[in-house]
Amino acid sequence: MTILFTHQSCLLHEVAAGHPENPSRLKVLEALFADDTFKDLERRDAPLGTVDQIALMHSEQYIEEIIRAVPDNELLYLDADTSLSHGSSEAAMRGCGSVCAAIDALMTENTKNAFCAVRPPGHHAETEKAMGFCLFNNAAIGAAYAQEKFKVDRVAVVDFDVHHGNGTQEMFWSQPNLLYASTHQMPLFPGTGAISEIGEHNNIINAPLLAGSGSSEFRTAFNELIFPGLRKFSPDLLIVSAGFDAHADDPLASLNLNEDDFSWVTSELLSIAEKYSDGRLVSVLEGGYNLEALSSSVSVHVRELMSV
Repeated sequence: MTILFTHQSCLLHEVAAGHPENPSRLKVLEALFADDTFKDLERRDAPLGTVDQIALMHSEQYIEEIIRAVPDNELLYLDADTSLSHGSSEAAMRGCGSVCAAIDALMTENTKNAFCAVRPPGHHAETEKAMGFCLFNNAAIGAAYAQEKFKVDRVAVVDFDVHHGNGTQEMFWSQPNLLYASTHQMPLFPGTGAISEIGEHNNIINAPLLAGSGSSEFRTAFNELIFPGLRKFSPDLLIVSAGFDAHADDPLASLNLNEDDFSWVTSELLSIAEKYSDGRLVSVLEGGYNLEALSSSVSVHVRELMSV
């Protein structure tokens, strides 16, 4: 059984006109999941994450600063790309709450996996810094939550967003029982993710791809770097930072992936989860800014999740 976590409040994180990370991203997924193809998805509201959950990876001072800074009406810019609106803190807290609730479900119920259709995304958010459209780091918080609540030993986050998840890497850098593995275009925002960045315990795996790379390079990176590293780490829980902006039609980058690539990598990750983590896998939405490509890519991703 696959559970879909989402919430209407995630639409209330407003951005400036023309911003690529806007509520339309979730509206197209809402329409997608209304299709009969997904009638067997169990749907649950993403709960509000708690300050205690978020503080597993972010400083309490940072959390308080974000919540306190939320404006009443106008947008408040944290940097050129990242802003707060009146609904931003609730949306962001439901994002991390969705991942924690998904882990609760996987650890206590008869379910294998979950997809969290939430926004804003999270993988650029560092311990004390919002950036790259991100406020709280959903995937990293989920990893720490699984360790804190369920005493899960080893958690891996695999990230195939076209942008490197600098925030997740920063949070995991010195944690031997947390693995971060990423394919991403490089050079590209945020400028991190060189293959030489391996963490204090060889627990970071970066597989940067040159602009113009497509299916062959993407699959080679996974087959030669990421999958072997995952098998060696043998995670007890797998979390996926599922960004779909490496699609050929995405406007923010220059990789040339297609739906078959997202289907393939999802299937392979499910196989690894089945072998090492009793099938437990949580996927959380990151990027993807061409609405048609986002919808079709999420479609194949979630259909693979539902197939096990």
